[in-house]
Amino acid sequence: MEETGAIDFHALERELQAAIAADEKYQRENDAKFRAIRQKVASYEEFRDIVLASHLKPLEKKDKMGKKKNLLWNSCATRAKCKQGGEMELAQGWYGLPETSADFYRYWRRCLKSGQERYQFLCQLGGKALSRIFHADVSFGLLGEFLVVLAEHICRGDRDAVLQILQSLSGTKRFGLNVDLLSQVEKDSCRDLFGKLQSMGRHCGADGLPEGTADGGAAALHEEQNEAERETHLSGSGQQKEVDDRLIKELLKCYGIS
Repeated sequence: MEETGAIDFHALERELQAAIAADEKYQRENDAKFRAIRQKVASYEEFRDIVLASHLKPLEKKDKMGKKKNLLWNSCATRAKCKQGGEMELAQGWYGLPETSADFYRYWRRCLKSGQERYQFLCQLGGKALSRIFHADVSFGLLGEFLVVLAEHICRGDRDAVLQILQSLSGTKRFGLNVDLLSQVEKDSCRDLFGKLQSMGRHCGADGLPEGTADGGAAALHEEQNEAERETHLSGSGQQKEVDDRLIKELLKCYGIS
């Protein structure tokens, strides 16, 4: 007898293992953040190194003796891979867009070599996907890198996408702590980014309005139609601008920009 609606226990087990791994990573990095604060580290870079190395464990005696093993002891810090190795890893182990923060971090570090590539990748993912990937919190240090990349490469056509990205990131857990830990350069980039967003919003109100070209009696009717279209267009543009202004004002507060 054929069973219907059977439960895929293997899929459930994979989801459970992924959730457990994500939770362990979150707890480990969170503990490292508070440990670094208690130690009163001297610089932001030192704080960052402590968090990035939170997955490392001290070597035991048995690890130092015996047969030499070719093991990658620090996968997060090791970036000196040749291009061929990176492409092979992507071809063999990467399928589609990242689904977890660990996948994103690995792809961001190993496969995206330029700011333009990283900017296009963020816009391709969009705010909703980023919100899903970083449902626990944004991996340490990434928020600042996002802000720098967005500020350097934003263009007018991507304004709405960038706003959505900023809004989604602001809703992640421990977002306020990540903002407090931004370096001065990253804070300056954040301020520059919002300045560009506001400037783009001020110059996109009246584009594409129709103009009358007919003569005689038909010109008057055509002009009335154009006027009605202008009023409708301006009304819609005004409402959209009001919504954008309100969103940017809220985001300025979230990102600590006065």
